[in-house]
Amino acid sequence: MSYFSEFLRQETPAPKKVMPGYYRKALIVSEVVLTVYFLAVFFLLPLIEGCWEWVPAVLCAVTGLAARRIGKLNILQNFLVFSAIVLFWSGWGIHFFGWSSGVQHFLVIILLLLFFNICISPPWKVLASVLILAYRIGLYAYAHGRNPVFQLSDNAGIVFQTTNSTIFFLLVALICIVLSSSIQDAERQLRLDNETLNKEAGTDPLTGLPNRRDMISLIEDFQKQNPEHVFSVAIADIDFFKKVNDTYGHACGDYTLIQLTNLFKSESRERFTAARWGGEEFCFFLPDLNLDEAGQIMNDLSYAVEKMPLNFEDKHFNITITVGVEETDFHSSLDQLLDSADEKLYLGKNSGRNRVVV
Repeated sequence: MSYFSEFLRQETPAPKKVMPGYYRKALIVSEVVLTVYFLAVFFLLPLIEGCWEWVPAVLCAVTGLAARRIGKLNILQNFLVFSAIVLFWSGWGIHFFGWSSGVQHFLVIILLLLFFNICISPPWKVLASVLILAYRIGLYAYAHGRNPVFQLSDNAGIVFQTTNSTIFFLLVALICIVLSSSIQDAERQLRLDNETLNKEAGTDPLTGLPNRRDMISLIEDFQKQNPEHVFSVAIADIDFFKKVNDTYGHACGDYTLIQLTNLFKSESRERFTAARWGGEEFCFFLPDLNLDEAGQIMNDLSYAVEKMPLNFEDKHFNITITVGVEETDFHSSLDQLLDSADEKLYLGKNSGRNRVVV
């Protein structure tokens, strides 16, 4: 019942001439198929009853015109036109051929388009469904209370019933294909957009490296999946980075961070993951490496940074980094490990910078 209550409380937008693409496709497909169907029935009836009936021809013209002018009406108006055509055809078909003709099945098409119409409020959808049901019951009572205008022979009844059933199931299938494809496309695009947003939320916009949140998530996932595996973390800081910004400008500072990022990526060789920790600080995650192994890799990286030439607008300079490294002891929390690495970093900075403290 709660789901039904939520359905009834849904808000609906005002109808506009610009219809949702999926609904427009479903309506066009339905009206084109019905146009062909009415034309076929127009030529089929002389073979069945031996004379022409002009109602199918008129409906063929009306439905074809509705399909051509679908862009001239809003979503609600198009739905009402389509419903009027189907309701009239169902009523005329039952009156002329009786219940066994199967034309009453087309009422289900109205229900499909009714519930996918975003501009009809849920209470009106429920009311319309009840009215369609009442109309179908009324047609049944009408058909069984009198004889049809034209009594189909067994063979003619089979042909007409088969034609109606085929068109009905074709319409249902086509509408479902259009609507389900649109829903799947929308869901697929939503998933892609969410993935993009999640990636952007976990990525530093300047360097493209993971940010602090994403790095913490990466390490925590590793701990959960590999509770007995050793790993190390490192915090690095660019020495005198403020001097670079003050001397050459913030554009040069951004250039330096990007060049440093490129170096980290080229030197990682899948041994570590680098993240921008904030400002000029970087964090490194070294899975399955103990303190000595991680310290050696950070020493090599520090040496590579020191030797990296930087050239910005004819200005040539070099930078160094100071790094603090810590290994998991399988007891301390991740925050404690990172704090320990940070303490070692500041120990290195207070000891002269451009060094790795393990």
